[in-house]
Amino acid sequence: MSSAADRRSERRYPGRGPLKLSFDDPSPQHITGQLMDYSTNGFRAIHAYVALHTGQVVDFQHAVADGKARVMWNRIAGDKVETGFFVIR
Repeated sequence: MSSAADRRSERRYPGRGPLKLSFDDPSPQHITGQLMDYSTNGFRAIHAYVALHTGQVVDFQHAVADGKARVMWNRIAGDKVETGFFVIR
């Protein structure tokens, strides 16, 4: 069985600093978190919003980039959520 790291096609770079996410689902939501790492087409972050779901599109802003991204996966551990995002714009 291969891990998520084994399936990565792009180099990941360590990231840190604040992350802001916003979306309408169904009312406007604003989430803050921390950037964990990033690549050319994606990033991984940690936050506390357990209702974020796979396929959801969010607006994002962090130290390296901003734009729109799609939620690719979530890993929930207690009150922390780790999410992988694919940048679409």
